[in-house]
Amino acid sequence: MLLFSIVIYLFLTVLVGFWASRKVKNSGDFMLAGRSLPLMLSSAALFATWFGSETVFGASSEFLKGGLYSVIEDPFGASLCLFLFGLFFVRKLYNMQLLTLGDFFKIRYGKKTELVASIFLAPPYIGYIAAQLVAMGLILNVVVGIDVWQGVVISACIVTLYTYVGGMWAISITDFIQSIIIIIGMLVLAMVLANKAGGPTVVLSSVPQENFQFLPRFEAKEVVGYVAAWSVLGLGSIPSQDVFQRAMSSRNVNTAVWSCHIAAILYLTIAMLPLFISLCIKHLYPEQLQDDTQLVLPSMVMMHTAMPIQILFFGSLLSAIMSTTSSAILAPAAICAENIFKPLSRHRYSDKHLLWVTRISVLIFSALATIMACMRSNIYELVSESSILSLVSLFVPLTMGLYWRRSSSAGALLSMVIGIITWIIFEVYETGWPSLIPATIASFIAMLMGSLIWPEKLKSA
Repeated sequence: MLLFSIVIYLFLTVLVGFWASRKVKNSGDFMLAGRSLPLMLSSAALFATWFGSETVFGASSEFLKGGLYSVIEDPFGASLCLFLFGLFFVRKLYNMQLLTLGDFFKIRYGKKTELVASIFLAPPYIGYIAAQLVAMGLILNVVVGIDVWQGVVISACIVTLYTYVGGMWAISITDFIQSIIIIIGMLVLAMVLANKAGGPTVVLSSVPQENFQFLPRFEAKEVVGYVAAWSVLGLGSIPSQDVFQRAMSSRNVNTAVWSCHIAAILYLTIAMLPLFISLCIKHLYPEQLQDDTQLVLPSMVMMHTAMPIQILFFGSLLSAIMSTTSSAILAPAAICAENIFKPLSRHRYSDKHLLWVTRISVLIFSALATIMACMRSNIYELVSESSILSLVSLFVPLTMGLYWRRSSSAGALLSMVIGIITWIIFEVYETGWPSLIPATIASFIAMLMGSLIWPEKLKSA
């Protein structure tokens, strides 16, 4: 019954993708849903940006190991990203009428910078997509008993199919439906488990007080680590195509701004449910924590809940992960088509060619992520690594390009390259300090120096 329900759910999701494909007439429809999403669809799409494997599997697993302090990165940092993006970035970017985030670097800094920025923008998504595929592989492993890698391949085929066909329209409509299922599923499971444990008060009172530590001790290394945890997603995901394309798909700039703020609040609220559910599991079934903590939630649901709860839980879980995966596949595909293949092509690109290349890129990135997912399995690490790369290379050029008139192409290029090199150096020579902090500082200094020394590069690009 459970397997049958999952198959039906996946089948219906693909059908929605094919239905949505009727709205795709050009590349703008495919990448940004024709900039026509109302507030509800836009908010749901932004909320679903991260509510996937890292929230349900990764964050709950980290929370069981280290308490609230260990999940600053997600969900707190992720919510901060949506809030900051809505407050400081959406209006300026929306009014520029961009198709991709790479287009910003082309308009602001020139074609050479566009190409380099796009190379930094696209590849990090491979690890991010892989994290989602691992999660779906784990679900199918628990439910059906197949190997995780087989579940990864099956999941990749399904999500790639409806993303390939319907693009952002398919993603937005399925996100809205899936967000409703996510919220209902998590709420019902939390209430069932809390009631079984004797109520929320009983569950929370059994947790050691140190597990609720939220602020760092006043020690230099710990404070820096705390800032780094907030920054991974909080700043690192601001220069990301998936957040950009979801916000830019809104019907107007005010809708885009409000969607970011609503999604930030909704994400932070709903993301607390998997953490609470993990506490209920720890209270009720402490023996479940002996093995891979990423499998705690699905394994517990299979063993200790009735069929209706199982169907609702796995339906909501698949909803969360599929919505995240689909946009993560589309994001780098759009960057590759618009900002890498198009500028490098000697032939004039028609809109039909751009749409075709975008769809081919969807297949390529999905295949690469599937291979990575079969090789690595730590969801939280895959997600954080993807965001760190964006932070140390792209955050400074994007922010300075919007708010500092003297920022130049030379400064932007230097900022991206120096940021990445510094991060690699600090990763190789382990210092005990978060590598992203010195890398981001170096990126900022390089931006200042490059722009001041070569100020005319912007005009000549």
